[in-house]
Amino acid sequence: MSHPPPPGIYVPAVLFFDSKEEFDVPAIKSHILRLAQGGVTGIVVQGSNGEAQHLSHDERKEAIRITRQTLDENGFQNCVIIAGCGAQSARESKKLCADAKEAGAAFVLVLTPSVWPGQMTKENILRFHREVADHSPLPYMVYNFPTVTAGIDLDSDTILTLSEHPNIVGTKLSCGNIGKLHRLTSAKPPSEFATLAGVSEVLLQGLLSGSAGAIAALPNIVPKLHMKMYALFQAGKIDEAMKIQGILGQGDWATGKVGGIGGIKALVSKHFGYGQTYVRGPLQAASAAQLSGPYFDKLEELIALEKAL
Repeated sequence: MSHPPPPGIYVPAVLFFDSKEEFDVPAIKSHILRLAQGGVTGIVVQGSNGEAQHLSHDERKEAIRITRQTLDENGFQNCVIIAGCGAQSARESKKLCADAKEAGAAFVLVLTPSVWPGQMTKENILRFHREVADHSPLPYMVYNFPTVTAGIDLDSDTILTLSEHPNIVGTKLSCGNIGKLHRLTSAKPPSEFATLAGVSEVLLQGLLSGSAGAIAALPNIVPKLHMKMYALFQAGKIDEAMKIQGILGQGDWATGKVGGIGGIKALVSKHFGYGQTYVRGPLQAASAAQLSGPYFDKLEELIALEKAL
């Protein structure tokens, strides 16, 4: 019987490229190190924010290897790596899970295939995840993100059914549905099945509903601020935690308005001294208009708070 990941805050790290869209290894390492120094529980490699769908098999494996090496070389051996291993076929997902173990990941996170959404009935979804989990050499987490899976949104009944599999140990809910999260946590505590919020804007609400924490994009920019809020929650200082949660909710909304992945890279590059803004097509780098105005200003306010911690 596999065990769930430890509770905490996980960040799906953005992946930095050079002008030729090759890995910018020094920037990747600098980013992983800053996140670990910020106190995050773990790193998700080749998640949606890591542009996993734009990487070759070899690149996906190399991204995990670089991350594990960076953490180990700098004394962060206990920082957990979760590897995104979603693909459009069970066969490919199985291969990615095997690669993830070889490269140093501890858990895998798998999206539901979505090329043929009409064929993804509940029975077919259950069959896919069970088949890949059967073959995965690492504990397996179900990734629910309707935005990138043609609107396929796993309900709590489906996820709870999958949770009975001996190798399926958790889920990431990027749908942001607190009702769904609470149904899952009331049926399965984090010690048995890790239900993680997928966005910072519901982080504290999820924790109050019994979640195991979050896997969220905003800690790419402000990891320390997230960990401060998490520490306040753990200390029972809910009013203080809620004040920071309000700030994180504003920041989460602003991130989408400044170009998403491209905007995150631009802010990191500007304020932390590494990386460039390149993304792989069809994504676009954040525009000049996106990198100005009230949403950009809001994120710069968050970064000022981060640097003061």
